[in-house]
Amino acid sequence: MVLSRALPSIIPKRSRRRRVGVAVAVGVAALSVLASTQSAFAAPAPATPVDLGPNVVVFTPDMTTAEIQAKIDSIYAQQVDNEMGTQRYALLFKPGTYGSAAIPLDVKVGYYTEVDGLGQDPSGITINGGVTATGKNGSGALDTFWRSVSNLTVHVVPTSDGCHTGNEMWAVSQAAPMRRVDVKDFTTFMPYCENPNFASGGFVADSKLEGGALNGSQQQFYVRNTDLGTKGWSNGVWNQVFSGDINAPAQDFPSGNQYTTLTATPVSREKPYLYVDSTGAYRVFVPTARTNSVGTTWAAGHTPGRSLPLSDFFVAHPSDSIAKINSALAQGKNLLVTPGVYDLAQSIAVKRADTVVLGLGIATLTADNGSIPMTVADVQGVDIAGLTFDAGTVNSPALLQVGSDHRKGGLHPGTVSDPTALQDVFFRVGGPHVGKATTSLEVNTDHVILDDIWAWRADHGVAGSVGWTVNTADSGVVVNGDDVTATGLFVEHYQKYNVIWNGDRGKTVFFQNELPYDAPNQAAWQHDGINGYAAYKVADTVKTHEAWGLGSYIFTNVDPTLHATQSFEVPNTPGVVMHDLTTIALNKNAGTIDHVIDGQGPTASTATADVPQTVTSYTNGTAK
Repeated sequence: MVLSRALPSIIPKRSRRRRVGVAVAVGVAALSVLASTQSAFAAPAPATPVDLGPNVVVFTPDMTTAEIQAKIDSIYAQQVDNEMGTQRYALLFKPGTYGSAAIPLDVKVGYYTEVDGLGQDPSGITINGGVTATGKNGSGALDTFWRSVSNLTVHVVPTSDGCHTGNEMWAVSQAAPMRRVDVKDFTTFMPYCENPNFASGGFVADSKLEGGALNGSQQQFYVRNTDLGTKGWSNGVWNQVFSGDINAPAQDFPSGNQYTTLTATPVSREKPYLYVDSTGAYRVFVPTARTNSVGTTWAAGHTPGRSLPLSDFFVAHPSDSIAKINSALAQGKNLLVTPGVYDLAQSIAVKRADTVVLGLGIATLTADNGSIPMTVADVQGVDIAGLTFDAGTVNSPALLQVGSDHRKGGLHPGTVSDPTALQDVFFRVGGPHVGKATTSLEVNTDHVILDDIWAWRADHGVAGSVGWTVNTADSGVVVNGDDVTATGLFVEHYQKYNVIWNGDRGKTVFFQNELPYDAPNQAAWQHDGINGYAAYKVADTVKTHEAWGLGSYIFTNVDPTLHATQSFEVPNTPGVVMHDLTTIALNKNAGTIDHVIDGQGPTASTATADVPQTVTSYTNGTAK
C-alpha cells in the first residue's frame, strides 16, 4: 500500500510518504514444543515427541502472567519493525484462562507472528487483556501486514498502555486475518492512536465481535460469516463488503458508507487449525465446506469437519530437504510447515487428494533458480493454508500452481462436495529481496475456494528490491478452472492484468487492487491501443461470472500523467454480472482511470482525488 495519499475518515485528510527500511533483528529465546500423537478417541499412549521448532512458543495456564508477558514482549521487540526480516513465530495458547482483571495479558503482535488458541473451539482459551496489532505514527496501519490471530476468546481488560487499551485493537492492512475469535467487548480496526490513523485492511471470518466494531479510516474491509453483535459495524470508507454475517449493516452502495452486503456466503471452507484434544494430543482439524452459509461454524457446537492426528503429518523445518518433504507427501503424509523461510530449488509436489498443507508462523516458501515452490496435481479436496510464497531472483513461471492447465492436457478435476481450498495464502514479488515471477497464483482445478489471498508485487522494500525492471511480474492471479470462488481477493501492483479469469461460473466476493505505481511512461504500460491494463479481466470466452464489491485504485507516482483506460474488463453477455464497482485516484499526483468498466463509468483523476467513482451494476454492456 502507499503512504502518499489521503483517506476520507473521521480525521482531516493529509498526504503521506512511503517509508522504506529494515529493522535489525535481535536474538530471542523461544520455547520448543513436544506434541503427542495419540488418537482423540483411543486410550492415552506413550507420547511421541514432535519438534515444532524453536520459534513455536506454547503457553500453558500454569505459567505466570509475568512469565508469559515477558516472552511475548521479547518477541514483539524483535518483530515490531521487522517488516522485511526472516524471523517467524507462532505463539500458541493451550486451553485455559490467561491474565486477569488485576493483571491483564497484553499480547502485542508484530510482523510474522501468528497467535492461536489450541482449543477445539474459541471458548477453550480466554485472554483477559487484549491481542493487539497497531500502526505507528507517520504511516498509521498501512504497512501492518503478515500477522494473524485465531481460535480464542478475548475479554478486554485495560492495560498500562495509555491508548491501545479498553478495546480489542486489531488495526491492520492486508495479510493480517482474524479468524475464529470471540471478542466479548468492543473491537476497533482503526489505529486511532497514530497520526495519521489510516489503514488498508482487512479480513475477518468465522468470528463473533460481541461489543460491535469500529472501522473508521479503513479503505476497504471484508467480513465473512461473522456475528457482529447487537452494536454492529460503524463507519466505512471506500469498499466495505459483508457476506453471511449476522447483524451486518444493510446494503448501502454507493451512497453513505459504501457497504455491499450479501445475506449468505456462496461457498466457504474455514482454515484448518492445530488444537489439543482431551488427552493432550496435538491434532489438526479440517472444517467441512459450506454453501450459502450464514454465521460462524462454531455457534451451535463444534465446527463440522474431520480431525487428523499429528502422526498423519510430516512436520517440516527449514533445514529439511525438498526430497525429504516430497518423499513424505508421496507416502501419504500431510504437511505441517513450521515457522521459517524455506528456499526451494524444486517444487513441493502435492499429488494426493485431500492432502492438508498447514503453515505456522507465516512460514515462507521462496523460489530458488526459477522454481515453482509448490504444485498441486490434478486431484480434489486439497487444503493449503497459512503460507507465504516469495519470488526469487530468477523468474518463476508461477509461485503456486493448483492443478495442470486443462488447455495443455490437464484433467481439470474438482467437486462442490470436496473442494480444494486456499486460506490465508500470500504472495510477494520483491520486498525482502529481488523477485521475479510471471504469475503468482495459477488455479487450474475446478471448484477451488480462494479465501483471503494477497498477491503483492512490492511497491517498497529492501533497497534495490523494487523497480519496474527489477521485481517483474505480469499477473497476480490467473484462474483457468471452472466454478472457482474467491472470498477476499487482494491483488496489487502487477505490470499487466492483475487478475485474469478464464474459467466459467466464477464468483468473487470482495476484491481490492492498486494498479502499478512505477510504470516509467505510457509506452511501457499499454497494449493493443489501450492505456494500462485492467485490474480485473474476465476473458471474452466466459459465459457466466458474478462479482460483488470490487475496488481498484491508481497512484502512478513515477509518472502522474499515466492513464488506465478502465479497471474492469468483462465480456458483453447477460451471464456476466458485476455489482458495486469502485475506482479511485489516490491523491493529487495519482494518474487517471478513464472509466470504471468497459469504457463506461466516471473518471477517477486528480480532479476527483480520493473520491470514489462508482458503477452499481454492470451486465450485458450496460452500466448503472
